[in-house]
Amino acid sequence: MKQGHENCYFCRGEMLQKKITVDYWWKEELILIEDVPAWVCIQCGEEVFEGAIVEKMEKVAKEKKKIKTIQVNVKKFGDTTLSSTPVLS
Repeated sequence: MKQGHENCYFCRGEMLQKKITVDYWWKEELILIEDVPAWVCIQCGEEVFEGAIVEKMEKVAKEKKKIKTIQVNVKKFGDTTLSSTPVLS
């Protein structure tokens, strides 16, 4: 990654280089890509990727080799009862 990056586009916070896990959708498939270099805002959490990184994530998502599969439980928000349900207006 390049040294130094502009401040966050949304909140103007400081951006730091980190390696993160990205939720990447390819067609109708969710793929988690680990250890992706990114710029992350320390104030609001916005993530920014350089162009070459985005291209590589697309290649990784298309590959079917070295893939690890995990099971994820999915629930609907409305399936849980609350003691007092907030009303949105």
